[in-house]
Amino acid sequence: MFDITQLEPAFIKYCTTRNHSYTYGTAGFRANASTLDTVMFTTGIVAILRSLVLQGKYIGVMITASHNPPQDNGVKIVEPSGAMLIESWEQIATDLANIASHGNFTAFVMHLSQVIAKLNIDETTTPRLIVGHDSRESSPYLMECLQAAAPVFDTIVINHTLITTPQLHYLTMLQNDVVTEVDYYKFFSTSWNNLFSLYPDLNLTFNNLIVDGANGVGSVQFSKFLPYLPQLATLTTIINDKHNVPQMLNVDCGADFVKTNQKLPNGIVNPNPSDLYASFDGDADRIVFYYVDNNKKFHLLDGDKISTILTKCLISMLRESELLNDINLGVVQTAYANGSSTKYITKSLKVPVECTKTGVKHLHHIAESKFDIGIYFEANGHGTVLFSNKFYEVLQKAIDNGSSSEKIHKARLSLFYFSKLINQTVGDSMADLLAVIATLSILQLSPSDWDTEYQDLPNLLTKCTVLNRFVFKTTDMERKLTSPSGLQEKIDAAVSKYDSGRSFVRASGTEDAVRIYAEAKTKAEVEALSKEVTQLVENS
Repeated sequence: MFDITQLEPAFIKYCTTRNHSYTYGTAGFRANASTLDTVMFTTGIVAILRSLVLQGKYIGVMITASHNPPQDNGVKIVEPSGAMLIESWEQIATDLANIASHGNFTAFVMHLSQVIAKLNIDETTTPRLIVGHDSRESSPYLMECLQAAAPVFDTIVINHTLITTPQLHYLTMLQNDVVTEVDYYKFFSTSWNNLFSLYPDLNLTFNNLIVDGANGVGSVQFSKFLPYLPQLATLTTIINDKHNVPQMLNVDCGADFVKTNQKLPNGIVNPNPSDLYASFDGDADRIVFYYVDNNKKFHLLDGDKISTILTKCLISMLRESELLNDINLGVVQTAYANGSSTKYITKSLKVPVECTKTGVKHLHHIAESKFDIGIYFEANGHGTVLFSNKFYEVLQKAIDNGSSSEKIHKARLSLFYFSKLINQTVGDSMADLLAVIATLSILQLSPSDWDTEYQDLPNLLTKCTVLNRFVFKTTDMERKLTSPSGLQEKIDAAVSKYDSGRSFVRASGTEDAVRIYAEAKTKAEVEALSKEVTQLVENS
């Protein structure tokens, strides 16, 4: 049994941010770190309640602001399955944080009592949490705020301290075992070795691998991982690895910097055309790749490119394993996916594509519910591949039944080992890195070969400040505006003037601004289209 009135000393000590409005979204809570003590305290309570509702299963909590600048931070809750917090609980987290921000402990206790009663919680259950944080300077204190309520509920807390977000998701999934980050390294390195054991004569298709760690937690964790991957360790260099200098996090480096600016991060001098480059983001759940050609021109290989090359590899394995008619594979994208990638997947690879709203929770849901193999990546490099129970049942039966063809048997084993190389709980820079390198090796594609599978249409993503972003309402998976009235018709008219033109507008989730995406056949045309749509928004 617990007495929530005993929370008062911690409430007074840690809930010092007043009258701040919080909203739990796809990224959890995220803001300037100076405003997060209150919401960390309440998020710890919400995670405890979630564990109690699930009869004491471990719930993960990660303190991170991902690719945001060093002064920001955030927090997100992880389900026992390793998935993101279910959507129905986002409002519970939002309401509790906002009640606490008023500073009235009596009102807070009354609201919390109502939540506990509504959830029908068994107070004799012991709640359990697995927690961790990234390398931000504010993270240790915010972790203190997060755990402040734990003693009142007699909570068991496993604190992994400095860890990547995908690692925490993965370790939460193994909630009933005694696990450490070493278990993560062993599992994925074993999967890597098992897959490559099927291809003993396979050579990597690049000379060296240069990994930009964004001066974040991914750099230190990947350096710990590499000794388990001797095949890669000898040719890998980690740059931007100053995780112990928090003010350098994501500064002129990392996946978001490379994707947004379309250029090399700090730390790369005299790039070599025969090398493969990759950038993690601050908490290592995004990755983008890139290379330079013989003319030293930069080429980005983003989430769309990752999605397409994994699709090509997996559909090839399905065909060779003679399971193409038994296991359905599909790709999930958002409106931000480059139009050329969608055309390549549907026309060249003959694979279905589903479009959904922006946000990995939407992509994850569609990939999980519609396909036996569901591949999803946002253009920013956040994504993974999901394999259904049916996939494993059909594949295991085919492997057990055997085949007269060594090629078919090898393809079936390849599918199995490849599925284990993927972190299916969440996008994971390190696991995705291994999957892409394995794919390039199996298909024997160099980085430039990969790039030329299809040519991206020139595109621009810009931001336009508006007085009220909530006026901009969308439909058709955020590709069409329903408000302001008449604006969509004007955008359609502008788009019709450009060859392969496409543009859409959607409200920012965090600031009074709208995002404007434009795509056209040439760079000049896309710049003109983007400018024209921006003017339409400004005049709406």
